Amino acid sequence: MNELNRAFLALGSNIEPEKHLPWAVQKLAEYGTVSCKSSVWQSAPAGYTEQPDFLNAAVLLETDKDAFQICHEIVPIIERELKRVRDPLNKNGPRTIDIDLVLFNSDQLQVEHRIIPDPEIDQRVFLAVPLAELSPDYLLPGQNRSLAAIAEELSKHNQSGFVRREDICL
Repeated sequence: MNELNRAFLALGSNIEPEKHLPWAVQKLAEYGTVSCKSSVWQSAPAGYTEQPDFLNAAVLLETDKDAFQICHEIVPIIERELKRVRDPLNKNGPRTIDIDLVLFNSDQLQVEHRIIPDPEIDQRVFLAVPLAELSPDYLLPGQNRSLAAIAEELSKHNQSGFVRREDICL
């Protein structure tokens, strides 16, 4: 039997996130086992700020699917089902759901435009903190720093507005 891949996915929503984040997790579970889910975190929008705050989370999906299948088949299907609209003039605009494959096993790879590990993990608290909840000792490929160390460093310099949302569960 083949070993399952460990796909770490970042989730974000600022249009009915209380509904869309759990739905996204349920849909991901159709493609493997969601073995771990982070807390839900609220953060101010990046780039385009004239919109509601985002709710962010991360999940670990154990799956027989490869990175290409996740990025080009699974994620687009789920985002379409959850009515994701992409505004070509505003890539940072509001969305029902955003799902990104940010870590895959311990691999360093590129799937078309997506670089894995996501190069912003060590710059974005809303990526690092949920990922660190899933696997604190995971060493970021190419950096040999743990997710916990990265999350701790980013949290020290955290802008106000990044808070755990105890009222929402995945």
